[in-house]
Amino acid sequence: MADLVVHYEGDLRCHVTHPDDGAVLIMDAPRDLNGRGEGFSPSDLLSASLGGCVLSIMAMAGRVAGLELAGATATVTKTMGNAPRRITTLGVTVRVPGRYDTAQRKRLEAAAAACPVHAVLGIDAPIAIVWDED
Repeated sequence: MADLVVHYEGDLRCHVTHPDDGAVLIMDAPRDLNGRGEGFSPSDLLSASLGGCVLSIMAMAGRVAGLELAGATATVTKTMGNAPRRITTLGVTVRVPGRYDTAQRKRLEAAAAACPVHAVLGIDAPIAIVWDED
């Protein structure tokens, strides 16, 4: 994939166009920071990237093991701090429909922990991934 170029439109709004398929993503600053708040904020997108990555990596590991994870969800909880404004914590609660034995669950949990987005975010913003039992 080619580099992503983010364009600032003004009024605290940016957009990025996917270089392969032309899909456009709009980012707005939140209303509490005088943005429009009509789209995802950059920190919302970071949270969504984390959740999507966790599920994708788990699905890849599941596929190898013959497990289908359709219907799985990752709920990402983001806490913002001020001075400086930043994400202070991210939590991911994963819900996978069905029952898995201990070995299958450990495989999926290890995959979630190996998510590349999770790995790069191992900075001063601890990320907890929680398995949510049915």
